Amino acid sequence: MPQLSPRGLTVLVVDDEPDVRDLLVEYFRERGCEVTSAAEGREAIGLLQRTPGRYSLVVTDLQLPGVDGLAVLRAARAANPSVYVVIITGYASLDSAIEAVRLGAYDYLTKPFSLGQIDVIVKRMADRLSLEAENRQLARQAGDRDTSDLRHTVGTRLDAIEGRLQRIEALLTQLSLAKSQR
Repeated sequence: MPQLSPRGLTVLVVDDEPDVRDLLVEYFRERGCEVTSAAEGREAIGLLQRTPGRYSLVVTDLQLPGVDGLAVLRAARAANPSVYVVIITGYASLDSAIEAVRLGAYDYLTKPFSLGQIDVIVKRMADRLSLEAENRQLARQAGDRDTSDLRHTVGTRLDAIEGRLQRIEALLTQLSLAKSQR
């Protein structure tokens, strides 16, 4: 199965801390992404509303001047229901994490975070996009195949997904252990 890379993603980075914003912008640009940045929530919401569907990934701080990252999350999902939104915050709480996920956040990171954590998120996102594309292709081919062939193909694909998820969980465990040892 072809793997999607972050190349070609259109990313919006929203953070009022210039160092964090610049680091993330550079990270995504180095990987071939088209990146736009905003320093505050209202600016980000304006970008999302003026260009609905443009961004495939939004990385936003939770605490922003003007409006918060949850408002940016809502605007991003309204502009593009399939957008991936990652919330980052230096003020993490269980309540804000639950609210972010309930509103459709793809992930939630606490500051300070490592670029390795961003790598894992982008890899998971690319794998998911690849699987979605493959599922659409299989659905189109389903009319041309015998049901038993389709069951076998789906079973094989599910095994592959399970293997990928196990590798991702192992990476996340390694990252967590490395972070806790610091």
